[in-house]
Amino acid sequence: MVTVRNLNDNGNLKIIAKKGCFTVFEHQKDLSVAPGNAQVAFFMHEMNCRKRQVLCELTGNTVKTQAGAMQWISGNVESVTGVKGVGGFLKGVVKGALTGESAVKPNYTGTGYVMLEPTFRHILLENVEDWGPSGMVVNDGMFLACESTVADTVVMRKNLSSAFAGQGLFNLSLVGSGCVALESASPRDELIEFELKDDVVKIDGNMAVAWSGSLDFTMERSSKSLLGSVVNGEGLVSVYRGTGKILMTPTPDGGTMETSKAPDEKGTTKGVAVLSKLAKLAD
Repeated sequence: MVTVRNLNDNGNLKIIAKKGCFTVFEHQKDLSVAPGNAQVAFFMHEMNCRKRQVLCELTGNTVKTQAGAMQWISGNVESVTGVKGVGGFLKGVVKGALTGESAVKPNYTGTGYVMLEPTFRHILLENVEDWGPSGMVVNDGMFLACESTVADTVVMRKNLSSAFAGQGLFNLSLVGSGCVALESASPRDELIEFELKDDVVKIDGNMAVAWSGSLDFTMERSSKSLLGSVVNGEGLVSVYRGTGKILMTPTPDGGTMETSKAPDEKGTTKGVAVLSKLAKLAD
């Protein structure tokens, strides 16, 4: 029998989310700070830059995690890779290369606890079934852990324009029932949620962090004409059609509003420069 102390009764650890077999702990302060780092640690705390950890409670169930995510295990818990032969390993390598995830995701099963490594990124706990029968699609590198009732596969985008827009061609799809833990640059309170019913949402840039697998996702010009797309400074935009949900971050990669792309004169200036070149060619 293992007794864990100074976890649930730790005043510096706050439970900020709980869903399925996952509990998210947030370190309120970094108590192991050297004098030379005290100032940085103070401002990190004030700006909500804090360490967070996910505790997985196993009662005969199984969870799948990113490779290397485990910090400690207690109880009768067994770890298996789920890889069957060289073919299975190579399949995992290809999938990991396409989606930015680890090639092999270990499975933990039994009775006990699995604590994952601390991260400064925000943790999103989502029930996959809430995203519809086709599950959810997430951005590269977001997967942290899921219950064994959730299947992860790779889906390819329908057109090649996303590759030219720097957004890649593949994403991780999560289908089934159960909870998944995702790492996000933005907290859940900051994410904007769209619910579509036979409608369209267009987003400039790679701002959507997750969307329903039932949505038809393409990259298209922001204007019907190529010239219009050049003038308005937007170029290609992400287009989601159909019925489902979208989670969008207001700032790319967790950047501040000041560092994010703002609607200033830069796009207009670029468009005018292109028009000048076209005019010279016409002459």
